[in-house]
Amino acid sequence: MSRPVARWLVVCSLLALGFPATTMAGSRVTIAPLVAAFYYPWYGTPATDGAWVHWNQNNHNPPDDIASAYYPLMGPYSSADPTVLATQMSEIQEVGINEIIVSWWGRGSFEDKHLPAVIAAAKLDGIAVAVHIEPYAGRSPTSVVSDIWYLRTLGITSFYVFHPDDYTAAQWAPALDAVHAFQASGVPATVPAQVFVQTPLAGYAAAAHFDGVYTYDTLTYRGNELSRICNEAHAVGLLCGPSVGPGYNAVRATGDPRIKPRRDGATYDSMWVAALAARPDLITITSFNEWHEGTQIEPAAPPGVHDGVAYLGYEGAWGLRGVPAETAYLARTAYWTRIYEGESKFLTTVKKSTAKKGH
Repeated sequence: MSRPVARWLVVCSLLALGFPATTMAGSRVTIAPLVAAFYYPWYGTPATDGAWVHWNQNNHNPPDDIASAYYPLMGPYSSADPTVLATQMSEIQEVGINEIIVSWWGRGSFEDKHLPAVIAAAKLDGIAVAVHIEPYAGRSPTSVVSDIWYLRTLGITSFYVFHPDDYTAAQWAPALDAVHAFQASGVPATVPAQVFVQTPLAGYAAAAHFDGVYTYDTLTYRGNELSRICNEAHAVGLLCGPSVGPGYNAVRATGDPRIKPRRDGATYDSMWVAALAARPDLITITSFNEWHEGTQIEPAAPPGVHDGVAYLGYEGAWGLRGVPAETAYLARTAYWTRIYEGESKFLTTVKKSTAKKGH
């Protein structure tokens, strides 16, 4: 089958599914980025930060013994290193990721201190920055409102709330109403805040007045659930950003025995296919660099032993070996973002043409 024919079959399949353009009719906000990746700025090294941060989780001893089943191609790095940030943003931009969703653990946290540098580095490559508001100690709907007001002064307008269900929808609703009514000083009124919530429950998200849902956890929310989640979200006027990921392996970092194998890339492909079929408003990737849980697509060193510690690698993914395998997941991400962006633009044109004919 020729590539043009294969491409046309993909388009026809998506049209049959009612695949939307980048904006869903009836939703509160407009989605600009097509693809967003969860990004972690929480790594530190003695040379840059005065101590190992996160790489030594669960009593590991960097630089050879780190809290990951995989070993970064750059080695254990500092998220404050300008060279690291420049490399990461270049990789992210080159594969068609439009937005990073930065893990954030509250005012004054290690991640908060790194955020301005991440924003500056992302801006140089034209990458939008959103914030993943994590369940930090003392987090509440009221504190999240305050967080968003602060983060908007840094130019952030998109927010993702992780693990929201320690509060009821009735407790979240007034907080989200305040967020939607607020415009930070210097932020144009045409750029409203958009707040997504990590949940498969559209009814809960709608009652809490969130703008959309995402799943993040690709171990729990597998491909066969994404269409249902997005269908239910769309039915109540919410945006849907289903999460795709390459696998899961947190044994070394947390002791969690659950593993979702990468299957030489087949796991990642299957999740992208399922996410596209779910008629998404955007697609979220878990993750760019969450090395602890083995969900990263960032380049990894070849499988092997570092000071007696055995690590996995990407060898064999999509049949790749050696140097090409090190960046296999970035290359495959570029493949899928091109399909998603191309089909989205095509379908937008089709819908506009159809609408004109209807008049």
